[in-house]
Amino acid sequence: MKKILEKYKIDGVWHFTDRSNLELIKQQQGLLSLGELERRGVDIPAPGGNDWSHNADKHKGMHKYVHLAFVDNHPMLYTAKQDGRIKNPIWLKIDSSILLENGILFCSAVSNKAGVPILNLVQALTEIDFEVLFTHMDWKDPDIKKRRQAAEKSEILVPNIVPIEKILGIKNG
Repeated sequence: MKKILEKYKIDGVWHFTDRSNLELIKQQQGLLSLGELERRGVDIPAPGGNDWSHNADKHKGMHKYVHLAFVDNHPMLYTAKQDGRIKNPIWLKIDSSILLENGILFCSAVSNKAGVPILNLVQALTEIDFEVLFTHMDWKDPDIKKRRQAAEKSEILVPNIVPIEKILGIKNG
């Protein structure tokens, strides 16, 4: 993964949330997985997921992970905005060094979707289309556009917590 970070000059990965969740993130000293939030008895002011997605996460064990994106354009944000769960969206930039930590998993699509495999680091290096995510290409080409749309669904899965010191900044979504 270090070679991928260097090759594509990836200095950060992303997590979307609602601005109303920032105070909770500060209080909890980081981004918590759904499972960790529940263990601590913490209610989320504006959850990104709905009941269906939370149940699907629990069914696949994905509730134990904080879900991050490689780029600040994940299709799940669109859904959360359309459903009214996220009214004031922001993206948190996370230090890409988190990808080098133990226990990180990946998914080449939305992780709670049925039939989608969860990947270890070695598998992710071949299954996630880093080239289309981090290289300027001809977005008018239908094949490239399709590759990009698929790759944007990729997820990074961080066990339990993304520590607050890994959060580099905030931008509007």
